[in-house]
Amino acid sequence: MKRFAALLPLTAGILWGCVGVFVRRMTAFGMDNSTILFARMSLGVVIMLAGMLLVKRELLQVRAKDTGIIIFGAIAGNLGLSYFYNEAMNQLTLSFAAVLLSTFPIFVMFFAAVLFKEKITGRKVLCMTIAIAGCVLVSGFLEAKGAITWTAAGVAVGVASSFCYGLYSIMSKLIMQRGYHSITITFYFMLTISVVLIPFADFGIIGEFVAQAPAANGLLLLGHSALCAVIPYVIYTMSFNYMDSGKAAILAAIEPAAAMVFGVIFFEEIPTILMVTGMFLTIAALSVLCLPEKKGEADA
Repeated sequence: MKRFAALLPLTAGILWGCVGVFVRRMTAFGMDNSTILFARMSLGVVIMLAGMLLVKRELLQVRAKDTGIIIFGAIAGNLGLSYFYNEAMNQLTLSFAAVLLSTFPIFVMFFAAVLFKEKITGRKVLCMTIAIAGCVLVSGFLEAKGAITWTAAGVAVGVASSFCYGLYSIMSKLIMQRGYHSITITFYFMLTISVVLIPFADFGIIGEFVAQAPAANGLLLLGHSALCAVIPYVIYTMSFNYMDSGKAAILAAIEPAAAMVFGVIFFEEIPTILMVTGMFLTIAALSVLCLPEKKGEADA
């Protein structure tokens, strides 16, 4: 499995990149961010609970002493990421918010070096730098027409979203080191977020959305939860079993490039030359990162 471990964070990044396909449909119907996030996480809880009850009930077991770190990881990591990123998109241009979020591997590498003694190799730094540069190009940030809209508060919450993304990765690995499966971690993270969002979710509009087209919209909600939450979170967390968290974070940075491709396929959004260049830069950086490590450069 270790031989193909790089596919785990890569696949997670690609799946996270398709979130816009679902979110645009729900936003157009009138759902706000809290309601969309609640629908994604709560359905994920139902899907995972059904699977664990049918296949392996032991995955539901959590030691009482570990509930605190799980709740902290869910709120400070997952929920913090979503909340601050949504705020950043409200205060900055979408491209600027995306650029700030794409810097999360920096935080992951720093946290991992301090907590897990993971090596910060020259290859990691080079690949991370190229991948982030590729994300900047893919976002269209450099081609934005007119003045870049920004505020100090907007930049602060944008950096906070990146910080929380990194924190999610680190907290997941810390919990996994306590003997928990990635499925267990993902399930309880989603459950915590779902409970926290109950007061902010608009249940009425979710019902209206399903009632409008029960089969099509019901499948869209299920697909949104399974493809953008359950599967990517499980396999991204699982990747920490086979590689260090810094490397996994860099590989997951393929998300913006994947989002660009989904935009072409589903919304006929034609990318510019710089955006395509950015996609190839990102892919090239991740390909180099996947090459066998030289002696003395191996992951800690």
